[in-house]
Amino acid sequence: MGGAHRPGPFATGLAWAVALYLLLPISIIIPVSLTDQRFLSLPVEALSLRHYGTVVSSPEWLDAIWQSFWIAVASTLLAVVAGTLCAIGCWRISRRSTDLVRALMLLPLIIPSIVYAVGLYRYFAKLDLLDRFLGVTLAHGVTGIPYVVITVSTALAAFDPRLEQAARSMGAGLAQTLRWVILPRIMPGIVSGAIFAFIHSWDELVIVLFIASRDVFTLPRRIWNGINENLDPAMAAVAVLLVIFTVLLLLLDQLLRKRRP
Repeated sequence: MGGAHRPGPFATGLAWAVALYLLLPISIIIPVSLTDQRFLSLPVEALSLRHYGTVVSSPEWLDAIWQSFWIAVASTLLAVVAGTLCAIGCWRISRRSTDLVRALMLLPLIIPSIVYAVGLYRYFAKLDLLDRFLGVTLAHGVTGIPYVVITVSTALAAFDPRLEQAARSMGAGLAQTLRWVILPRIMPGIVSGAIFAFIHSWDELVIVLFIASRDVFTLPRRIWNGINENLDPAMAAVAVLLVIFTVLLLLLDQLLRKRRP
């Protein structure tokens, strides 16, 4: 038997070229954030951390960071609870109708964000949820549900149903079986979905532009307004911090996947 087929030098070179093309815009942000100039540009005379100092000392940037953080936490909790219950319900029923339910849960990923944002604007206007912490949390929570449904459904696909049957035959109720048997086995999938839902809320911009104005000012919107008003290098510093934070969360997700039974 021959060895496994290895990609040729052309395929390897093409893969590296694509990877570098995707990473180049992100890598450019790093030297720009260290510029010694007062506008967006590469460093001229020396590297400087002055713009990182501006971020950590500016009330506007800190307020936007904390608003984004708490909205992401609240919306992630909503997405985890709703998405996990939906995935477990579809797994237990296991009928053709559940495929339709899963498809409906994926609609926030399929529908363009701007279309979804326009619909939310008209709907939230009637409910007085525009420019409200609750409104943005609900919007981000609903759009974060698909990530949880996907990861939890994947974890349930590897779950041995005989474990549930054994627990029920020993007198465990539905709530006890869910708490002590099912949830511990699919917890890596739940945490993975929570990480992606958090990243989604942390980076989301389009919906916030439609349903928030003055009271709710998330970090992506602060960056967006900074681009429109002036080219402050502090935006590049914030972008670098966002990338680092997102990469750390993705590395945490990879660690959990490796530890998944």
